[in-house]
Amino acid sequence: MRAFSQLLDRLTYTPARNAKLMLMRNYFLATPDPDRGFALAALTDGLPVDFPLRRVLSEIGNSRFDPELFRMSRDDVGDTAETVALIWPVTEAPGNAPRLSDIVAALSKVGRMGHAALLTQWLDQLDATGRWALLKFLSGAPRVGVSARLAKQAVADAFGKSVDDIEELWHGLEPPYTALFDWLEHRAERPSLAAIPIFRPLMLAHALEEGDWQAMNLADVAAEWKWDGIRIQVAAKGGTTRLFSRTGDDIGQSFPELVDHFKFDAVLDGELLVMRNGEVAPFSDLQQRLNRKTVTRAMLTSHPVHVRFYDALEIGGEDLRGRAFTERRERLEAWHREHGPAHSDLSEVLSFASKEELKARWEATRGQGIEGLMLKRKASPYLAGRPKGHWYKWKRAALTADCVLLYAQKGAGKRSSFYSDYTFGAWTEKDGQKLLVPVGKAYSGFTDAELVQLDRFIRQNTLERFGPVRSVTAKLVLEIAFDAIQESKRHKSGIAMRFPRVSRIRWDKPAEEADTLETLKELITSVG
Repeated sequence: MRAFSQLLDRLTYTPARNAKLMLMRNYFLATPDPDRGFALAALTDGLPVDFPLRRVLSEIGNSRFDPELFRMSRDDVGDTAETVALIWPVTEAPGNAPRLSDIVAALSKVGRMGHAALLTQWLDQLDATGRWALLKFLSGAPRVGVSARLAKQAVADAFGKSVDDIEELWHGLEPPYTALFDWLEHRAERPSLAAIPIFRPLMLAHALEEGDWQAMNLADVAAEWKWDGIRIQVAAKGGTTRLFSRTGDDIGQSFPELVDHFKFDAVLDGELLVMRNGEVAPFSDLQQRLNRKTVTRAMLTSHPVHVRFYDALEIGGEDLRGRAFTERRERLEAWHREHGPAHSDLSEVLSFASKEELKARWEATRGQGIEGLMLKRKASPYLAGRPKGHWYKWKRAALTADCVLLYAQKGAGKRSSFYSDYTFGAWTEKDGQKLLVPVGKAYSGFTDAELVQLDRFIRQNTLERFGPVRSVTAKLVLEIAFDAIQESKRHKSGIAMRFPRVSRIRWDKPAEEADTLETLKELITSVG
């Protein structure tokens, strides 16, 4: 546990990617099985225990610390695990710290009623850093600035493998990944996953830049619409079907109608959409289906999902990734004509005679409710990662609006000391009075230096506190960029923005000159 605590602590205060990789690499090399496997599971959100941390902390909290002191401390610190670790009373010198494997084994044996006693015992045995790391471990999401991909990259670096090798095995393995480490340390053969569907690392695109466009020979390029859904990989084999997100997470439980109908032998790349009567619904409709553990019959009917395929990685056990895009596309079209599974179709390959014609199509995408264009070199093999010069995404230009900062909340991880999550509003009129109504929330788009400036402004202009949230004087204008805007019954404003982010801080602009809600609603009509 001490080595894991030190790892998490150092990861939290290490911003550089390569330095994080080195910390994790050294840990995986020095730590024995099965502890390193459980640490890897925690870093990749795959811990095989479901611990009701919030409930257990509420059970034991009143007997160990004052609840009002905890609430006030939590509001200032911004992180529950850190607050408990610091406020926990130490009655004696810390004892022998439990191993990660001991923790998992104990939790697998104890019933619901034994959780509080176990957690109390462990917290008493650990120092402040150990208590913090334990709570992060049990939460299932440490949030120390490490993505699942980066943790896998560290394992690959430690043992001289490609991260794609790890990714291809990942979904056929379970914590503590003993078979993986046995192979990496040459004690066993590479795990065989031939009989089950596994995730293949995706090929990603670069944003199209002016130089790319000027140098491009369109005779060498295929063009498709860029649909406003989420990237999905469908892997089916031997009667088992898995749906993977772009990061390799299995999201099949949220889409049972696809898992039930996609019974074939292939690995296909596509876009997950909500479709009604042949029309693609707004992205906000798809959001209603994401991350659901159970899906009601009513939701299946009101928000029907659909996959628009555009590439084939494997068909009938044959790996097609080394073939050119045009050949893969021909195989995909022939396969779909023969099988044509329900809830699916193929993304259209567009015809065009000139750059001017293709650019005109791109310029019309906003009016058609399409996100932009994808340009793919016809000779491109399917390469994992983001190889240069093969695929380009030509997204429509972002929309912008000037909005007024209304509320702020502290962030997580390295931002836990800063107010970095911002709720902003637009002007409307009610009973002859102008007032601001919240229209969205943003937590990206600004630099570290701008974050410091915004944090200072918020602290100096706070009106009220609501737990971790502060309301501020309505005088700072933020230029918000967003990809689209849609009607929304879930929000008081009646609208929802797609990917809002801070484009500029308008220190120069009076709040009275910010945009109105009516102006934003007009964009719904103008963009389709």
